[in-house]
Amino acid sequence: MQVRNPLVMDCGIFTASYEDDMAILFHPAARLKVLFILIVLAAFPLVANPYYVGLANLVGIAVIGALGLNILTGFTGQISIGQGAFMAVGAYTTGILMAKLGLSFWLALPAAGIVAAMVGAVFGIPSLRLKGLYLAIATLAAQVIIEFIIIHWVGLTNGPAGIVLPAPVLFGYSLESDTAFYYLILALCLAAVVFALNLFRTRPGRALMAVRDRDLAAAVAGINLFRYKLTAFALASFYAGISGALWGAYMRVISPEHFTIAVSILYLAMIIIGGLGSVMGSIYGACFMTLLPIILREAADGISPFFPQIGNTILALQEAVFGLIIIIFLIFEPEGLAKLWKNVKDYFKLWPFSY
Repeated sequence: MQVRNPLVMDCGIFTASYEDDMAILFHPAARLKVLFILIVLAAFPLVANPYYVGLANLVGIAVIGALGLNILTGFTGQISIGQGAFMAVGAYTTGILMAKLGLSFWLALPAAGIVAAMVGAVFGIPSLRLKGLYLAIATLAAQVIIEFIIIHWVGLTNGPAGIVLPAPVLFGYSLESDTAFYYLILALCLAAVVFALNLFRTRPGRALMAVRDRDLAAAVAGINLFRYKLTAFALASFYAGISGALWGAYMRVISPEHFTIAVSILYLAMIIIGGLGSVMGSIYGACFMTLLPIILREAADGISPFFPQIGNTILALQEAVFGLIIIIFLIFEPEGLAKLWKNVKDYFKLWPFSY
């Protein structure tokens, strides 16, 4: 019997069949790790207090929105700074259908994604002619136009007053509590992650990445640039619509100030810090950017009794800290938290060798 040296780490994972090569979780250790994570996520509301469950809900909603933006920007190379506007479309579609027309949340939720996808596809039409900063400005126009419509179409959206949403009901049970909503967000979040992971193992997913890497070469290879770019915009907006619908149903009130350009920039920061072109990076970035203000506030509250000036300074400089972190990532690790985590795993795989 061969005894394995406990100090020697795995230097790589190798496959012996095409099926194993294409599987997401072909290694038993990976399947056990995912099972353990799912059990922890399922048990989280049972051991955590409602405050932390509420934070988890916000993180889950942000993960779905960041995933959509990463599909568009990170995987397809189409810059967008209108993600907040497309979330607004989803949130207001849900609000109007539930509060004004009395439809069920379970009908309003997919409708929000579909309407947001249609609006996103319309604003994605300029992507065939525009690239880079020019396309970013075009998506900025989407942000401005949608905000204008929400504020001034008072008969439909209630304008600045916003819309109050009823709580979703499932089999007669109202999803009012943080814990009940947690499982809904968790289920949709897992579905969004699994879909994104599988998308880029398919022919359309590889076509999207080909558009990102070299659109002219992709066109020569027979990829319909217009169709795939519009598909990317529609898919990203669908994710944003679902994220906005969940946000509205969870907060129970929506208004234009919840979907400003600052929200769009925040989501862009999530995928930059998490890692462009990485599904897991979207999750890391959403967690980081959602929890960072809370961590800073907790740190300021902890320091204030001993050093009041420093605590107040941290709170005042919160926005500056955001900007500083983004700059640090762009300079030292442009591939974001996903690459940092990969470096850590690679280190232990290769140890004691440095290559």
